[in-house]
Amino acid sequence: MIDSMLQQAETILKTHFGFSSFRQGQKQTIQHVVQKNNTLAIMPTGGGKSICYQIPAMLFSGVTLVISPLISLMKDQVDSLQAVGISATYINSSLSSEEVYERIQQIKQGKYKLIYVAPERFEFDRFVALIRSLTIELVAFDEAHCISQWGHDFRPSYRNVVTVLKQLPFQPIFMALTATATKEVAADIRQLLNISKEHTVITGFARNNLSFQVIKGESSHTFLLDYVKQHHNASGIVYTATRKETDQLHALLLKHGMKVERYHAGLSELERQRAQERFLYDEVGIIVATNAFGMGIDKSNVRYVIHMNIPKNIEAYYQEAGRAGRDGENSECVLLYTPRDIQLQKFFIEESTVDESRKAKEYEKLQAMIDYCHTEQCLQRYILHYFGDVTAADCGTCGNCKDDRKLEDITREAQMIFSCIKRMKERFGVTIVAQVLKGSKNKRIQDLKLSQLSTYGLLSAKTEKEITELINFLIAENYLGLTDSKYPVVKLKNKAKYVLIGEKSVYKKAKYESTVFKEDDELFQKLRALRKRISEHEQIPPYIVFSDATLKEMCARCPQDKRTMLLVQGVGETKFEKYGERFLKEIKSHVET
Repeated sequence: MIDSMLQQAETILKTHFGFSSFRQGQKQTIQHVVQKNNTLAIMPTGGGKSICYQIPAMLFSGVTLVISPLISLMKDQVDSLQAVGISATYINSSLSSEEVYERIQQIKQGKYKLIYVAPERFEFDRFVALIRSLTIELVAFDEAHCISQWGHDFRPSYRNVVTVLKQLPFQPIFMALTATATKEVAADIRQLLNISKEHTVITGFARNNLSFQVIKGESSHTFLLDYVKQHHNASGIVYTATRKETDQLHALLLKHGMKVERYHAGLSELERQRAQERFLYDEVGIIVATNAFGMGIDKSNVRYVIHMNIPKNIEAYYQEAGRAGRDGENSECVLLYTPRDIQLQKFFIEESTVDESRKAKEYEKLQAMIDYCHTEQCLQRYILHYFGDVTAADCGTCGNCKDDRKLEDITREAQMIFSCIKRMKERFGVTIVAQVLKGSKNKRIQDLKLSQLSTYGLLSAKTEKEITELINFLIAENYLGLTDSKYPVVKLKNKAKYVLIGEKSVYKKAKYESTVFKEDDELFQKLRALRKRISEHEQIPPYIVFSDATLKEMCARCPQDKRTMLLVQGVGETKFEKYGERFLKEIKSHVET
């Protein structure tokens, strides 16, 4: 019987989802579930976790309940399932009471195989009564790290759901799925959901299509502008630590003619929804956001994720960065590091309402994030080791693995900066130091009599911005430090003293340039345009029609008929019947011209 169900699973995979074979870990996970075992699946973002419960849902006669804290993702997941001929719906706070009532009636009539719900829905007696009346065979806990007290995004309301589910008349199979779980978090999930180690599937955390970079000592605004101009045809997410910075960067990019949206908790629900939809539908290429955005984003063609500030821990960073390249295409994850971000994260920890033991854990995790920014080892290997994969090898594609930029000797400039800070008695911040070295004639410099220093104007040939970048680089390299205060003061560290007396030289890498992904060819652009027209007509995001990876395989294969089109990964019978002929026509037209 199990063999028969697995054969049916492969048929569903091909017919509905357009894939000829399972990815690593998917078949093993599905096998555990169809054998009625509670199961934990830890797979990287983009590793195909959703198929692990969507296919069993099709195999089981009852209903599959998918519990997810990602309200913003539910509609996309349901749209994607309906696009391949699978009946699904969702219930969350984005619906009106009339819409909720209507969907509940349809659920009672047996219209849906999959029902997506938010954890908070279990606080309603009416909803609990509904699920008690249904034959629920499988419950999938998406983003399962949120139910662990040690998870980086712990939500007590999610953990409380388990108590309700364990009291159902017929006990369903429990399935937990996550991309970011340390050994401690995985053990907590297993204990809570009664999952054995034998029924835990871990495919590893590596994302081989992602290139990680840490940029230190650069002007963040200049870097961002250069980067998005270089990749003007690509979709990207720019993460910031605060709402204020989100607004500032959004305004900056708009000023330079970029198609950009913003997203943070200070905006109205309507504004956030509009920003998200414009990004999902490729109406804008960039979204600038706080971490309030993205957990629920299933957009597969995000080519880059830039963090303007360091996140609070490795788990949060890897999850956010992992929103790049979900389609398997080469993508980039860039983290801009500046030491003052550490103080901001420490402020967030201190202002939180968690107990002291939890705060201590958060400080420990923050230090691991800081160490990531300073390590000279492979960046992806560092992350994998953090999650317990101690056998991971160097990725060969991250900034540290491929850093062959030439070293520039900046010892002389560094000595001038250190000497200036010393003569200013280590009492001022970065901006004032840069202004003195530039030889600024502004009133404050004159009032403080800083123009009388021997170091005044020593770097007048450089712009104030360039001097500031040099100072930030020296801070990042631990030659200089910043005080823990609202207005940080620059201090000399021991390393700087050896430079001042000529015993140590300072080198800086040449300007960073991205080389990970290239602009797309003519046929790809034509297929993207066709996909966009279809998505606008059907009012669904473009990637639901076909992913970038599928379009690129079409470009490589140039299929000429249905048989060869069905060989393309992501093109199943259902999607071919909907879209296949239009894409074949576009490809044939391109080949003939």
